[in-house]
Amino acid sequence: MSDHEQRHAHRLRKELPDEVPSSRSASGDGPADGAPEGARPERNGLTGRQRLLKGLWPPRLTRAQLIVALLLFGLGFGLAVQVASNSDSDSALRGARQEDLVRILDELDDRTQRLEDEKQGLEKQRDGLENSSDQAEEARKQTLEKERQLGILAGTVAAQGPGITVTIEDTKGTVEADMLLDAIQELRAAGAEAIQVNGVRVVAGTYLADADKSVSVDGNKINAPYRFQVIGKPQDLEPALNIPGGVVQTLEKEQATVTVERSSKIVVDALRAAERPDYARSSSQ
Repeated sequence: MSDHEQRHAHRLRKELPDEVPSSRSASGDGPADGAPEGARPERNGLTGRQRLLKGLWPPRLTRAQLIVALLLFGLGFGLAVQVASNSDSDSALRGARQEDLVRILDELDDRTQRLEDEKQGLEKQRDGLENSSDQAEEARKQTLEKERQLGILAGTVAAQGPGITVTIEDTKGTVEADMLLDAIQELRAAGAEAIQVNGVRVVAGTYLADADKSVSVDGNKINAPYRFQVIGKPQDLEPALNIPGGVVQTLEKEQATVTVERSSKIVVDALRAAERPDYARSSSQ
């Protein structure tokens, strides 16, 4: 080979990169490219399943994922508490006898009928005002009647009519003010029009409080036995107190004795002084 050819070959070797052997075969970490895929071991001596488990556990939670998890936990806990509360409130009715359920339905029907009667009475008053030849006289009569009704509700006039007498014997001293308040509320819901407790007239603003193993009504201390005189429809008032889980059962659990007597004439004669409001005035012209 001439000198010219030798220089040309030497220059080509400098320009072309040296052949780099395969990293897999050269490093000795695995078989050559021709080896079967299944025969190749995973890096670091771990199988594919082990690498997958290592990537999943322990979990790597971000702050946002943690907040979402806490919110979902709180929502689930709240729903569970709500379901449990509803189950407890309905347990009394689930365990009630068929005759008790029928009595509750009858009471609801009676309340609906009372509202319908009141609606018809108001419509009758309206028609009387519209059709009367002497509208002024008719308006005066209706005003007097309304004043009498409001006087009964406000406790400024005495009242009498059919109703019931409820006597609560509390020899253990376990009856508290909230239990008597529940009885008043239940009687009102059943259509009681006038209530008197141990000589104290119960009105819309009446409040009850515990006072040295007794109860005070509007600041008047009363002692057991507690005697309710209630004017209303006896057929509605008595069942309202005896519903499952109602007033009578609650008081009997506290070892109190409850007696309910119907009467064709109940007198509610305890009066309340009419109070003039300090700030409210009639807006009629």
